[in-house]
Amino acid sequence: MRAAWKRLPLAEQANQLRNDHSLINDWHLWARDEQMQPAGDWTYWLILAGRGFGKTRTGAEWVRQEVKSTQFVNLIGPTADDARDIMIEGESGILACCAADDRPEYLPSKRRLEWPNGAKSLIFTADEPERLRGKQHSGLWADELASWRYPESWAQAKFGLRLGTAPRACITTTPKPSQLVRELMKDPATHITRGTTYDNRSNLAVSFFDQIIKTYEGTRLGRQELNAELLDDNPHALWQRAQIDALRVTAAPELKRIVVAIDPAVTSNDKSDETGIVVAGICRNDHLYILADLSLIGTPDQWARAAVNAYRAWNADRIIAETNNGGDMVEAVIRQVDRSASYRKVTATRGKTIRAEPIAALYEQGRAHHVGNFDRLEDQMTEFDPTEAQRQKSPDRMDALVWAATELFGGVSRTGIVSELRL
Repeated sequence: MRAAWKRLPLAEQANQLRNDHSLINDWHLWARDEQMQPAGDWTYWLILAGRGFGKTRTGAEWVRQEVKSTQFVNLIGPTADDARDIMIEGESGILACCAADDRPEYLPSKRRLEWPNGAKSLIFTADEPERLRGKQHSGLWADELASWRYPESWAQAKFGLRLGTAPRACITTTPKPSQLVRELMKDPATHITRGTTYDNRSNLAVSFFDQIIKTYEGTRLGRQELNAELLDDNPHALWQRAQIDALRVTAAPELKRIVVAIDPAVTSNDKSDETGIVVAGICRNDHLYILADLSLIGTPDQWARAAVNAYRAWNADRIIAETNNGGDMVEAVIRQVDRSASYRKVTATRGKTIRAEPIAALYEQGRAHHVGNFDRLEDQMTEFDPTEAQRQKSPDRMDALVWAATELFGGVSRTGIVSELRL
């Protein structure tokens, strides 16, 4: 039926849809070949594909088919918001894919979907690896695995993949050269499907191609996000992924000082740069720990509240902000949220590369650690090329990290730690 449907003229397809509305939810008719579950003996179906390929729809439809024959086909999203907003309620998510008679009931308070046939899909987040401990699955849909903050969430998920006769997982992700993705690709139990943004062009808005494709096509970021290439590290970058991975930890020791650093954007519309907001701390043996990346595109009030909330949540010692663009406005909006917050402004008097180099040296010395994975921050760090600095988009998250580390170390020079704070 699938092959015959594909051969029908569009007019005839439309005529049949008018006569049989159930066809609209028949995934076998609409899916491209690379979106269909592969044949053969595999445990992990790894879909490495560019943005807009249709990964979410593929994962949602895979779950929808699996629950017809097995219980506990569970979901894991990078965050709780991602699981809800993309995997379940998104325009290509599970609820949108299902016809009324096979749509599950979504129970947010219980973190699960209940299907009409009695099957259940438990909902997990990679931000909480301990919640996965002891849980069992007959199937798993793991979305954006390369972006998971805690890679050990995948280890816990695999331990639980033991129900039924042939438990297996569908993993949908834009490729990032993380250790987790590379190990999964090497696993003989993995079947890999690759795809690009261009494969689904007929279903994507023209504006997406005008604004996104033309901007990033041909760039290293475009090769990763559009063409789904698994890129090696940029040899000119100040940071390398293998270096960050080797120093990554799951928890920080007792910290003697914590700061929240802000690199504010000049504007606050949809096309604005992000405001970088990074929380970092220093321990007694002078090792740096990156605790959170809370960067966002928002109004001054929004990023000020995010920074102050982080200041309170982490019991930080100080908020610092780069004021080259915002001037006194930055302190004013912080004070509107919390007049008592400890605040200090910093001013960039030297170039971005010169400011970043001594912080990169801390990583080279094995003295800087990320508490979990910070996907977009690490993308900026490993893509920032000093030889192309003038032509690159401002790495706001990276800038915030540099300011935080500089503050914690009392000013960093090429030769070590100094008291001068103006970089």
